[in-house]
Amino acid sequence: MLEEKLMEAFCWFHQHPELSYEEYETTARIREFLEEAGIEILSANLETGLAAVVRGEQEGPIQALRCDIDALPITEETELSYRSEYPGKMHACGHDFHITAGLGAAILLHENRKFLKGEVRIIFQPAEESSLGALKILETDLMKGVERIWGIHSDPTNPVNTIGIREGYVAAAVDRFVITIKGTGCHGAHPDDGIDPIPAAAAMVQALQTIVSRNVNAFHPSLLSVTRIQAGNTWNVIPETAELEGTVRTMDKNDRELYRERLRQIAENTALAYGAKTQIQWLPGPPAVCNDSRMAEQACQIAGDMGFATAEEEQSLGGDDFSFYAQDIPGCYIKIGTGRGQLIHQPGFQIDCRSLLPTAKYLSSLLISSAEQRLPRDIQKEYK
Repeated sequence: MLEEKLMEAFCWFHQHPELSYEEYETTARIREFLEEAGIEILSANLETGLAAVVRGEQEGPIQALRCDIDALPITEETELSYRSEYPGKMHACGHDFHITAGLGAAILLHENRKFLKGEVRIIFQPAEESSLGALKILETDLMKGVERIWGIHSDPTNPVNTIGIREGYVAAAVDRFVITIKGTGCHGAHPDDGIDPIPAAAAMVQALQTIVSRNVNAFHPSLLSVTRIQAGNTWNVIPETAELEGTVRTMDKNDRELYRERLRQIAENTALAYGAKTQIQWLPGPPAVCNDSRMAEQACQIAGDMGFATAEEEQSLGGDDFSFYAQDIPGCYIKIGTGRGQLIHQPGFQIDCRSLLPTAKYLSSLLISSAEQRLPRDIQKEYK
């Protein structure tokens, strides 16, 4: 029985979480599951992660379904009988659910391939939590010829049998910055003998917030967070350097560039005002996730036809490297209600397992139905 198979698989994945780029056991178990079901596995030069394909018996488009597979460095605090067996590692973002739902969809598509037009590639992607795992897939030929891609994410804000969908932007671009302020170290009793980087760092933290409040359109979702400040190592010595690290989240492409330029200007000039020098690292991550309107409409229609409740997917300044795929082809990122409870990235996060089979059925039905509705060529060209 498929539901029992999926439950068994889900429990195994939850018990054996692996961090980004370390998903060796996870990959092996996915492969074993697919091979037992007689599903074709595509050849790809991947160290972790893999892709399967279900080929329909009728001609049609090539679609992809992205399922991420890595866990987080969090110690689980649940009473589940199948809680993590690996201290300090936990599937606290629902990727174990994503894997299992993808496997269920693959089986259902395989069993119903006579109704499927074209083919579906199920991508079990490593390292989403690194924000760059999608690039590992894009370095291969696995996305060659794909005309549209679907992605899912667990949603602990909605009950089981609820699908969250929104047209347009649903998740933010994710960028990281590191600012090093260099002064001149000296005795704590004689600050006039040096250049203290700590006041410059404090002023910089305050000044950077003016980008949000004074430079960006108030109706554009965005934020800048300084998440780490480090300076000195003892009480009576003024250090030579201070370091700030943080993140910028934006939806709008122009805002993303504005933040980068204004951060540089503020950091350099604030440091200069305190007589210090600065070095700035801007480390770009994935762009914003933007759902194709036609795909979102299809996803909503199928959900309604199957008896799911639908909710407007909330925009989030969290990010997802699914956006790397959707830069070049139409994409749609769907939230799946997995039971209300603790939010993702928390040690008490749980999935209601009653969501497994309905999600697999929804995804297989969506992919079969979507293949009937090829996107116009002019729409596809927009993404090239």
